Amino acid sequence: MPAAGSEAEEGGGEGAGPGAGPPGEQPGPCSPKLCGYLQKLSGKGPLRGFRSRWFVFDPRRCYLYYFKGPQEALPLGHLDIASACFSYHQPEAGAAAGDEGAAFEVHGPSGAVAVLKAATRQDMTYWLQELQQKRWEYCNNLDAAKRDSRTSPTPSDFSKGLVAKDNPDLSILSQNASAERARTILAVETSPTELVGEQAASQPAPVQPSAINFSLKQWSTEIKNSMSSLRKGNNENRKSIFYTSEEWELLDPTPKDLEDSMALEEKRKNLAEGNKGLTSSAFPFDFGRIPQKPRRPLKDMIGSSKNRNSSDSSPTEWYSGNGNKLVSELQLKYQSQQEELEKLKKDLLSQKELVRLLQQTVRSSQYDKYFASRLCEGVPKDKLELLHQKDDQILGLNNQLEKLNLEKDSLQQEVKNLKCKVGELNERLGMLMETIQAKDEVIMKLSHQLSECEDNTSSQSGAVNSPVATCMNKELQELDRLKDNLQGYKTQNKFLNKEILELSALRRNAEVREREWQAKYTSLEAKLCQIESKYLILLQEMKTPVCSEEQSPAREVIAQLLEDALKAETSEQPEQAFFKPYLVSEYDIYGFQTVPEDDEEEKLVAKSRALDLRSLSLSENREISTGVKWENYLASTMNREMMRCVELKNLIRSGIPHEHRSKIWKWCVNLHVKKFKDSTVPGYFQTLLQNALEKQNPASKQIELDLLRTLPNNKHYSSPTSEGIQKLRNVLLAFSWRNPDIGYCQGLNRLVAIALLYLEQEDAFWCLVTIVEVFMPRDYYTKTLLGSQVDQRVFKDLMSEKLPRLHAHFEQYKVDYTLITFNWFLVVFVDSVVSDILFKIWDSFLYEGPKVIFRFALALFKYKEEEILKLQDSMSIFKYLRYFTRTILDARKLTGIAFGDLNPFPLRQIRNRRTYHLEKVRLELTELEAIREDFLRERETCIEKRDLISDDEEDS
Repeated sequence: MPAAGSEAEEGGGEGAGPGAGPPGEQPGPCSPKLCGYLQKLSGKGPLRGFRSRWFVFDPRRCYLYYFKGPQEALPLGHLDIASACFSYHQPEAGAAAGDEGAAFEVHGPSGAVAVLKAATRQDMTYWLQELQQKRWEYCNNLDAAKRDSRTSPTPSDFSKGLVAKDNPDLSILSQNASAERARTILAVETSPTELVGEQAASQPAPVQPSAINFSLKQWSTEIKNSMSSLRKGNNENRKSIFYTSEEWELLDPTPKDLEDSMALEEKRKNLAEGNKGLTSSAFPFDFGRIPQKPRRPLKDMIGSSKNRNSSDSSPTEWYSGNGNKLVSELQLKYQSQQEELEKLKKDLLSQKELVRLLQQTVRSSQYDKYFASRLCEGVPKDKLELLHQKDDQILGLNNQLEKLNLEKDSLQQEVKNLKCKVGELNERLGMLMETIQAKDEVIMKLSHQLSECEDNTSSQSGAVNSPVATCMNKELQELDRLKDNLQGYKTQNKFLNKEILELSALRRNAEVREREWQAKYTSLEAKLCQIESKYLILLQEMKTPVCSEEQSPAREVIAQLLEDALKAETSEQPEQAFFKPYLVSEYDIYGFQTVPEDDEEEKLVAKSRALDLRSLSLSENREISTGVKWENYLASTMNREMMRCVELKNLIRSGIPHEHRSKIWKWCVNLHVKKFKDSTVPGYFQTLLQNALEKQNPASKQIELDLLRTLPNNKHYSSPTSEGIQKLRNVLLAFSWRNPDIGYCQGLNRLVAIALLYLEQEDAFWCLVTIVEVFMPRDYYTKTLLGSQVDQRVFKDLMSEKLPRLHAHFEQYKVDYTLITFNWFLVVFVDSVVSDILFKIWDSFLYEGPKVIFRFALALFKYKEEEILKLQDSMSIFKYLRYFTRTILDARKLTGIAFGDLNPFPLRQIRNRRTYHLEKVRLELTELEAIREDFLRERETCIEKRDLISDDEEDS
């Protein structure tokens, strides 16, 4: 596990470590989310300093994640609050406002220290007390969460549905009343500011103190960026008072340089008439042409301004020097002359262009006249007039084209001038910002000097008038300072005492847990020794029997072993609530009965299966690695919504952790039925349910008959008074009212029952809508089960393609395996596979859709392909197919086959084959209906066949 304060800013934000801790007591719906801005000390060497970060507390793991901002997806790192302790230093009274008065330290388990700083001491106190409280709640509930997740789920607000209502039969350590009273007494009342809480996300990040030192540098960078955008294109000759053609610099010309540049400009003005297309400078001076002018970079000029600020000279002299006045007057004068010069240049260019156009017109008219005179002989007069009209039109269009070209050139020139002005304004803005800051510094300095002078004057007058009063004032100031220090140390002492008290209590709780785990280990070791002893006796008797079969001690040993093996942990064993020598409980985390009550042979098989599952979970740490990946992904979604992506699909295929399944299932369902829910009014489910209860519903009778037959081996549906029965009834009635064409079909009850284990009633209703109306084809759950029959034929095609040996084996012995697989597709493997595999299949099914059913159906056959191929008669094959899926326990291997070995698996192929087989099945049903009608007609006409009735008539 990374130490507290582990920084992942260079590593791309791997915020969570491998030691994924269990969730503590989660905040209720009314508890505010602990988040907000803090500054974290990070960096090395001269770059080390406080950086503003957005912190979010995750109650699932008791981690404090930090991001660059509220909208970031990946955390930069995290602090492990469960293993951390806190401290802060009390500043001396009279310390500067920007000192470390609001900084506190988080000490990690490996000795790493993270230094955080709040905006105010009030926020610091709030953060410390909240983190203390979160750590206290999390560690006190550590026992419940550390309990085996296979025997009892961890209660939390992250789980919904019937599974979340289960109360773990685990005795949590009782709270120390005296410790709680002491914590309440030592608590400091405080409330957060606007920089703490979810509303802080809309606030700007607090200004870092170090940012002020680099503000001028940032301004210069912004100026360079803005000017570089204006330099794009073919404007290499344009100059600026901020830069030359070679490099970006601030230049500070002297009056002599100004006179030289004015002389150069006069020379250029005299040559301007002969230079056609000359591009003049849009700025007052072309400093790039000033010879041997030492360049002064922007940083040097800023430094010189600061040096002038910090000197003893008066600020008014710095702002109103004679040299600067002269420069400004010359600049204004020269600028006006430059504007006049630009006007004259424009007029000259326009006149030249007019002369050029007139010359062209004269030449063209002379040419036309000569050409016309040569061609006029023998040409009719009307044609000559038409030619003259066309010539006039051509000439007019040419004139218009010339005008448009002139306008275009003038507009381009205006654009260039505007760009130059924008750059000049940006430069002036930067200079004004620097000037304002310099003035503020001077004002602050003068104000400080003024206050010092006033203090000195008052102290001198007081000393002359009353030396005793001066002494009293000093003593009073010292007394106030000591009072402030005393109050600060009292607060610090209360916090540290509370911290010591909590750490001591947590240490004692850890010791108690360690002793109880040691007792559990001792009990299990003793039981193991007993079982090994009995097995050794049994093996010795089997090897060399010394008595007859009737008197053999093996019979007694075997009977005792069977009795011990069939015992399961029940709620009637309170003395073993913490440590349980029996590794299999009566119910699993989903509420399914692990060991049946009737058949003793089936009991042994079920107990063996449960122990194998337990062994798989204990022998490999893959569940831990999957949990860590999920925690990392959910941490990245704290500040944004979940969306479809490859990462999420791979995580769901590996299995959703129990504590997150409710949330992910609900998100998947809403993703598929969003178009339906958007078109319904609020309270749609309740309205359907009310109508189904008040009005006559033809499906209600069959629903009532099937309620107790849904999942009789699940404690949530085992009796009429079970909570799941009423919820199951409500969902099925509401759905039958929404879909009167379907009403109710056997199989829908099991789909809803599985959904209700993790979803509330309304979400389970929409889950059923997703399966029936979105995932499955039409007529899948109707009376004819047309869609189900089509899928069985599609599955046969896939079997022949993906598992040709097994398909040929079934064909050889004429085994119709669709009699087994039909129920897999209809209820999505409910009651066909073990619970762990069932819910992993449902995880992928709710995200990806019905293609998952084909994948896992093929994977189940491939998993046991070699065993099935060894069977050489149809009866043994069919008998094996009825129960073989319950012997598959390794969910990871099965998932690897389904999503790896069976690729490629295009959905387009399934759709095409569904369409093909749908036509065939419809044709067959039409033929059967025709045969049925012929039979009815024949029965009516033939007296001997009137006593014959069909199966449908018998059912009715």
